[in-house]
Amino acid sequence: MAKAMQSYRQMEVRKRDRSVAKARSAEVKALDGDYFAVKDSILTGFDLHDDYKKMKKRILKVLGGTAMDWKDYKWHRRNRIGSVKVLSEIVHMEADEFADIEKAGGQYRWYISPYYASLMDPEDRNCPIRKQAIPSINEFMDSSEIADPPIIKYNSPAPLISRLYPDRLIINVTNQCGMVCRHCLRRMDIDTTDVIYPKRMINEALDYVRKNEEIRDVLLTGGDALSLSDSQLDHILTELDEIPHVEIKRLGSRMVCSLPQRVTPELCKMLEKHDPVYLQTQFNHPKEVTPEARKAVDMLTKAGVIVRDQTVLLKGINNNPHVMKKLMQELLRIKVAPYYIFNCKKVEGIRHFRTTISDGLNIIEHLRGYTSGMAVPTFIITAPDGRGKTPIFPQYLLNPNVDGAPLIRTWGGHILNYPDERNNSSDENGM
Repeated sequence: MAKAMQSYRQMEVRKRDRSVAKARSAEVKALDGDYFAVKDSILTGFDLHDDYKKMKKRILKVLGGTAMDWKDYKWHRRNRIGSVKVLSEIVHMEADEFADIEKAGGQYRWYISPYYASLMDPEDRNCPIRKQAIPSINEFMDSSEIADPPIIKYNSPAPLISRLYPDRLIINVTNQCGMVCRHCLRRMDIDTTDVIYPKRMINEALDYVRKNEEIRDVLLTGGDALSLSDSQLDHILTELDEIPHVEIKRLGSRMVCSLPQRVTPELCKMLEKHDPVYLQTQFNHPKEVTPEARKAVDMLTKAGVIVRDQTVLLKGINNNPHVMKKLMQELLRIKVAPYYIFNCKKVEGIRHFRTTISDGLNIIEHLRGYTSGMAVPTFIITAPDGRGKTPIFPQYLLNPNVDGAPLIRTWGGHILNYPDERNNSSDENGM
C-alpha cells in the first residue's frame, strides 16, 4: 500500500510538472511565430524547380544547346554568358538597365554560367540571383573603398600563398570561376584573362608548405579550385599527400552552387583517393538550393568529401533573419554544414552590398536557440590590414562576476544567475 501511495504521489507531481512544461512549450512556440508566418513565402530552388526548367529551355534555345549539353560542365564553361545582348534574350530588362550593365561591364569583368542564369527571375530585376550575377551601376559608387584586399599586400610570403594563421594557409591556384560574383572580394584579380597559374609557381608554393612543418591544413582556392582539371587537381593533392605534416586538404569552390554539373563521377573518384578532403562552398540565398545542388553534394559526400558553407552577408539579398534561417535549414537538408557568415568586405565596387554588423548579430540572435545548433554558423568580420577572420557574437554573459553568480541572458531573453564554480587559482590548469 505504501508503495502504491508513493507511486500515486509521483504521478501527481509529474502531472503538475507537465502543466508547467506545457506552458513553457507554448511560450517557446510563440517565440518563433514571426518566422512561421513567413517561412512558406521564402521560396527555395526546390519550390521553383518548374520555373527553372522553363528558364533552362529558354537558355538552351538562345545558346543553341541540347539537353545533353546541359549536363556537361564544359559546355557551360564554353557558353558562359558575358554579353548584354545575349543576357537580354534570357531576362527582361529595361533600357536603363541594359545601358547600366554595359557601362559596369566595361570596367568590371562579368560572366554567368548558363546553369546559374536559369535560377534568375526573368522579370524581377531585384531577384537575389540576378543581383549576385548581373553588373550594376552601383559598382561605380565605391571609389573610396579598397582596390586590392590587404591579404594580397601583407600576407603572401611566397608565390600564390596567402598566410594569416599559424597552422594553415591558402594556395591560390587559379583566377577562374564558374561565374563572376558581383560581391567578389578578389574581383580585381579575376578581372583579367583566365589563368591557371604555371606549374613553376605551384611548385614554389608547395615548397613553402614543405619547409614550414607547422602547416597542417592547406586550402586550394583562387578563383575556384574546381576550375582546374581533374588531373591538375590530382597532381597538387598528391603532392600535398606526400608532405608528412599536412593533415587535411580543403577546396574552395562555389561551383556546387553556381555550376553543380562540375561535380562528376570522375572528379569524386579522384577526390576519394586524397582523404581527408573538405570542400568549402558558398550559398547566399534559398533559391540557390536546388535538386542539382543536392545531387552534387550527394556525390561528394559519398566520396568522403565533407561539404561546408560560407555565406556572405549581402544587403538586399540575405540580410534578413528569416531568409538566412531558411537558407541554413535548407543547407542542412542537402547535407551542407553551415560554417561561416561573412560580413561583406570593404573592396572597391561592392559597397552597395555591405550592411551593418548589427544586421549580422541580429541574424545570429534569430538562429541561436531558434533552430538546430548545426544550423548556426559563426559570424565573421575581416580585421583591417589583413589581420584575418574575427568572430563576432551576441552578448549572453552580462556580468562575469568572479565572487558571485554570473548573470546570463538566455537565447529566449531570460535574465538569470548562473551558479558557477568559484575561481581557485591553486587548481591545476588541466593541461
